[in-house]
Amino acid sequence: MNSAHPEPPADPDLGAIMAIATGHWQTKILVTAVEADLFTNLSGSSATIPELSERLGYRMPGAKGFFLALVGLGLLESHDGRLRNSATAEQFLVRGRPQYIGGYLQFCARELNPAWDGLAVALRTGQPQNRAAIEGNPYDSLYRDEAATEAFLDSMDMFNTPIGLHVSSLDWSPYSSVVDVGGARGNLAHTLVTRNPHLTAIVFDLPQLESAFTRHMAALGGTDAVSFVGGDFFTDPLPEADVLIFGHILHNWSEEHRIKLLQNAYQAVRPGGAVLVYDPMVDGANPPFNAVLASLSMLVWSAGGSEYSVEECHGWLTKVGFRPETVAPAGMPDDVLVIGHKDR
Repeated sequence: MNSAHPEPPADPDLGAIMAIATGHWQTKILVTAVEADLFTNLSGSSATIPELSERLGYRMPGAKGFFLALVGLGLLESHDGRLRNSATAEQFLVRGRPQYIGGYLQFCARELNPAWDGLAVALRTGQPQNRAAIEGNPYDSLYRDEAATEAFLDSMDMFNTPIGLHVSSLDWSPYSSVVDVGGARGNLAHTLVTRNPHLTAIVFDLPQLESAFTRHMAALGGTDAVSFVGGDFFTDPLPEADVLIFGHILHNWSEEHRIKLLQNAYQAVRPGGAVLVYDPMVDGANPPFNAVLASLSMLVWSAGGSEYSVEECHGWLTKVGFRPETVAPAGMPDDVLVIGHKDR
């Protein structure tokens, strides 16, 4: 018998629970600052608390507490009575910067977070708590609100920029054409053709996004190699190409719909071509925490969505006729890239 004494359990930590409990407050502080363009206002400069309060139209003493909370969150720094952006805020929270995430934060505040209020109901019923998803396609109502649309598209570009760099570094020499299904305003497609000039690309998404696509392509410098085709990928045929991409698409839908989308993809992919799938996949008994949060977000917001495992993805691809291969992480934390090959 081993007589060694077991290690005593770690002391219970109420502080850890309180940090979680106040997370909603911290989110509101961050989103409020972003919506006021506080970090853009301070970019490359500094201000005293009274000066910054006057610029933003805030009143004391609440303004002081608000700014000090941002210091506590590590988003502002205070030196000699003057506030300036932290390095993190300067990189990610200044409007116009390539890595600006303000659009994603506003999308969360307007779309995802209200749906999270119904988490308990979603867990009991399995039903989304976003009314638009209950009634059909959550994107239909999202795209009717111009501000919400712009915030969502900003967030999609923020996520797919590093993914585009990763995916474009794959060997594209066997292929000449690609369709980004649900490709929004074409950010990933533009990266692909810029880094692989022999490619032509089509962005396939709902028709109401075409004007956003046109504006974004012009802002990126424009290219004749990327075009837009409007349609609904559940009711309209997908454009034919050597490669189809489903990036952050399958996790929005139920398993039945995922299989339907991949069946449609198999019909559209030319012999010898492929389908690329990436999502935050949840493998193993202890998957990455962020992937679990993403899965719960899909539960409360989308029409039957959730994250899924690599094994499940392989199974769906095999079922519709593709030969699956797990390639690598997709360029974002917890995202996995899976390729389904179509034989000649």
